[in-house]
Amino acid sequence: MNAHGRAGARRMRLRGLLRKEVLQILRDPSSIAIAFVLPVVLLLLFGYGISLDARKVPVALVVESPTAETASFTASFFHSPYFEPRAHFDRRGAEEALFDGDVAAVVVLRSDFSRRLYGPRGAPIQVLVNGTDANTARLISGYIDGAWRAWLDQVARDSGIRLAAPVTIESRVWFNAAVRSRNFLVPGLIAIIMTLIGALLTALVVAREWERGTMEALLVTPVTTSELLLGKVVPYFVLGMGGMALSVVMAIALFDVPFRGSFLVLTLSSALFLLAALGMGLLISTVSKNQFVAGQIAIIVTFLPAFILSGFIFDIESMPRAVQWITHVIAARYFVAIVQTIFLAGNVWSVIVPNALALAAMAVFFLGMTRRRTLKRLE
Repeated sequence: MNAHGRAGARRMRLRGLLRKEVLQILRDPSSIAIAFVLPVVLLLLFGYGISLDARKVPVALVVESPTAETASFTASFFHSPYFEPRAHFDRRGAEEALFDGDVAAVVVLRSDFSRRLYGPRGAPIQVLVNGTDANTARLISGYIDGAWRAWLDQVARDSGIRLAAPVTIESRVWFNAAVRSRNFLVPGLIAIIMTLIGALLTALVVAREWERGTMEALLVTPVTTSELLLGKVVPYFVLGMGGMALSVVMAIALFDVPFRGSFLVLTLSSALFLLAALGMGLLISTVSKNQFVAGQIAIIVTFLPAFILSGFIFDIESMPRAVQWITHVIAARYFVAIVQTIFLAGNVWSVIVPNALALAAMAVFFLGMTRRRTLKRLE
């Protein structure tokens, strides 16, 4: 057979493999469920369930000597979406509420508050915060400090008197001006979901073929290793990209996350990441030929490390140095950085290019390892 005939035979075999996979997907809707239903469920669950914002924080307000100034300051708590103020008549009752967990913080205005307010040193307030959850405690302290400074500025403007304040802060928040944690979490969540989807799509499907005996039938045909891998990757790559598109639409339309970058850049970056994830799934399928075991391995090897070590919630720079080195082998780390940058900051090439190159290298590595192991099985 000449070169033209061999090329035609390869095309026919590849078309046959692709047709087989498409029919397999249509007859068994589990792949469609993984690609489209799973991201919807996880986005709704995590998108609404996970929040780093502190809203309606129960705060006990203790005013030892009520005056017009104390009434003005405490009113700022009642008009804030961050606080759920509760008036207490004495400090002891407020502290007991803090011990019992009924409130998260106590704000005490001493009896000389109004007298010292216009003095040279100002009137201090006392804030007691439940520090069991350190992150929430810092948030609450920051919110109360912000309310205090905003009230001082308002009083100074109304009275025309410069009030004593330790520091004057002029804040400028870039990329996420609303300071909504959802704007940061949802793009990262898309990366985590696509990690799980990409691995499961190929790991479970190929393992199922081993269980049913259809994989052995393929191995005795003239199909080459490259054709076999292409026949497995292409259909599930299309499914995965469809799931990615659905996730992006939900992020923008449902969660109102701003999108400041290019859809083309996001598509190309997603393609690189999905190839790496599919390669991981195929590699898992070569280790395990059982669907249950393949699913467990996929969750342990891909989803859990991506959730914890990708920077999705926990800042990588805050981790121990040894753990920071481990994060470099987590593909989701690079995709989380790309997606969050494209959504919130735009096409920042100094972030996108190195992370995209890392994803391309990982895709080549996983697909290459899968081809090598599959070739050994064909020998």
